[in-house]
Amino acid sequence: MKNYETVFVVRQDATPGQVETLAQSYAEVIRSSGGEVGKTEFCGLRNLAYRIKKNKKAHYVLMNLTATPAGITEMERQLKLSEDVLRYLTITTEVLDNNPSPLMQQRSFREERHRSYDDDFGMPDAFDGSHIVPLDEVTI
Repeated sequence: MKNYETVFVVRQDATPGQVETLAQSYAEVIRSSGGEVGKTEFCGLRNLAYRIKKNKKAHYVLMNLTATPAGITEMERQLKLSEDVLRYLTITTEVLDNNPSPLMQQRSFREERHRSYDDDFGMPDAFDGSHIVPLDEVTI
């Protein structure tokens, strides 16, 4: 059996519960063919780079799989038949990576960017005026 990574994109109208149900059904196809699912990441509703079938946003799902080629073929056939799935991509990998994907790492980075100004810039908790230098002591 080979290692695979599959990413599929589900239309924006689908609820997170429907997306999870789709992922579980595809995982069941892999398990029924003798494979196993290493990890499944729901990356959430994200903007698309361009419109796909009149959708500007979509739910992203990443799955790490160990399966036979026949199991992957059957899963891809079901991905094609689903009207909710806009696009999918399956690649072979040498080793399955159990760390968070770059999409998930990017999301945590985005949350860090929304800090307030005073959080990490070394500003004193209370302004007491002790760090002010009189103008006559400043040399230019």
